[in-house]
Amino acid sequence: MTQETIVSMALVGAMIGAASGGWINDYYGRKKATLFADVVFAAGAIVMAAAPDPYILIAGRLLVGLGVGVASVTAPVYIAEASPSEVRGGLVSTNVLMITGGQFLSYLVNSAFTQVPGTWRWMLGVSGVPAVVQFGLMLFMPESPRWLYMKNRKEEAIQVLSKIYDISRLEDEINHLAAAEEEEKLQKDTVSYFDVFRSKEMRLAFFAGAGLQAFQQFTGINTVMYYSPTIVQMAGFHSNQIALLLSLIVAAMNAAGTVVGIYFIDHCGRKKLALSSLCGVIVSLIILSVSFLKQSDVSSDGGLYGWLAVLGLALYIAFFAPGMGPVPWTVNSEIYPQQYRGICGGMSATVNWISNLIVAQTFLSIAEAAGTGVTFLILAGIAVLAVIFVIVFVPETQGLTFLEVEQIWKERAWGSSRDSNSMEGLLEQGSRS
Repeated sequence: MTQETIVSMALVGAMIGAASGGWINDYYGRKKATLFADVVFAAGAIVMAAAPDPYILIAGRLLVGLGVGVASVTAPVYIAEASPSEVRGGLVSTNVLMITGGQFLSYLVNSAFTQVPGTWRWMLGVSGVPAVVQFGLMLFMPESPRWLYMKNRKEEAIQVLSKIYDISRLEDEINHLAAAEEEEKLQKDTVSYFDVFRSKEMRLAFFAGAGLQAFQQFTGINTVMYYSPTIVQMAGFHSNQIALLLSLIVAAMNAAGTVVGIYFIDHCGRKKLALSSLCGVIVSLIILSVSFLKQSDVSSDGGLYGWLAVLGLALYIAFFAPGMGPVPWTVNSEIYPQQYRGICGGMSATVNWISNLIVAQTFLSIAEAAGTGVTFLILAGIAVLAVIFVIVFVPETQGLTFLEVEQIWKERAWGSSRDSNSMEGLLEQGSRS
């Protein structure tokens, strides 16, 4: 029970951090939110490494989770707001690459510490090093230009934008910000969680963003990663070294797949990439399901179905990593108006972490009750629902400005004719200011 609590406490902390991270972002800015996340994470790593008993270790895990939760909201928004629209998807996806690449490095670091006295303390303590490094580097980074502009710190915003764009492009970007500011003046100065559900266009946007985050987890990425040692054992390999090697290979494939996604997300679009990714995930989960079902019938290790399971695992990672890995985070960094971006980003990230916890707490019980093969088949069915969801509810945002994305939701909520004139008016106001 204590082990389960230790493992799940980081997820609980991440949910709390994501839920509060949106407010922290909107009130204090993206830069300060990142610095805060670094401090909390580093403190949690120190507490875990020095923990004299499981209860202190649980407290450290909670702190680490809080830091992860705040960072999971902040990083995609900060990158998106500082990126040109034509490369925004790739740059936001680079954040996911840093996560998957970090997972791969963590396997290497953990394997290096296996022969060191006090192994687990070193493993947990060294996790605070990247947070300290990021804190130091973040001190030299600028605040988000969009956040600065909306907080009426326009000179600072223009200085930041001038480092990103050339003179000809700079004027266009300032006009876009001016138009967005004019529109926000017509709305409330501050928004609450309830305001998200009072506005029809915001309900549509949040439903699309939160749905993507939920389907990312419910299509089974963490369960497939969890079952990877079992899948290799089915192929006839029982050595612990083989299991460690598999973990390295799977983590490396996950990182490599994200690199592929960085290219395709701005060349093929978010929606097409998500759909192609989900179609591959469905095929992979069916292969895994058939492998486990047939393997239980044969009641032996190795053989055709064991290798078929390994193939299913490889295909799953190859299809999931480039698409459903980065797309939900990229889309959520783009689809909300400035006024709602922090709070909605936090809410959708919270949905991701809650979904993660639900899957982690229920998968083994379902697998024991219905069988692993049937469980993977259920995940394939959820992936089919995800395909339908993306087709119906998720718009394509490739290459669009934030103002153009806002217009999509207004057209979906109220029709195109009502807002086409208002959009032209706002753009005219922006060009005059």
